[in-house]
Amino acid sequence: MATTNNEKKQYVKEYIRSLSAIEECIEPYQEQKRELRSEFRENGWLNTDEIRAAVKAYRLYKQKYNIDEVVENFEMISGENKSE
Repeated sequence: MATTNNEKKQYVKEYIRSLSAIEECIEPYQEQKRELRSEFRENGWLNTDEIRAAVKAYRLYKQKYNIDEVVENFEMISGENKSE
């Protein structure tokens, strides 16, 4: 842990340099994601809401959420019930 103000400033500078390098490396991939969304919208394959839903589903899957639990919790808070 930094003990002096000068040490803290040095760590902040180092962190910013590292963060900048990482973000610079990530930018081409971010641009690819934007182009992918645009391509699917322009071709009429998916609309914006469908793309958002697909991204959310992917992130839930990636984090290994139990989708049945997610649906049950959604139904519980929204007042919906599958059996109705």
